[in-house]
Amino acid sequence: MGTFRYPIVIHSADGKEKREIQALVDTGATYTWIPRPVLEELGYRPAFKQRLRLADGNVIVRDGCEAVVEIDGARRTTVVIFGDPDSDALLGAVTLEQFSLAPDPISQRLIPVEALLMSLLPS
Repeated sequence: MGTFRYPIVIHSADGKEKREIQALVDTGATYTWIPRPVLEELGYRPAFKQRLRLADGNVIVRDGCEAVVEIDGARRTTVVIFGDPDSDALLGAVTLEQFSLAPDPISQRLIPVEALLMSLLPS
């Protein structure tokens, strides 16, 4: 699958500011990764540590928190990882699923998809 960048908005912790960034759509990444300086400038502080396995098999530990993210006008709170200062932002699978979006790498856009729910009704 091809990769592409897509604009997302990170809202500040107090809701008074926001920052648009171009994030690489990465369905191979579990969580959204935002460079630490961006999150800190918007008032976010680490709330937990998260172990992450890299493509080369190495495991790293990074800080994480929940942040308000906006994609195409819709807002959700999602888990974000404090990325390395000079790294690219990544839009991960958890955030895409929370927004019910799937990547269309041919047209380089995100498309709405139906969310799945296991039937709770007796058969």
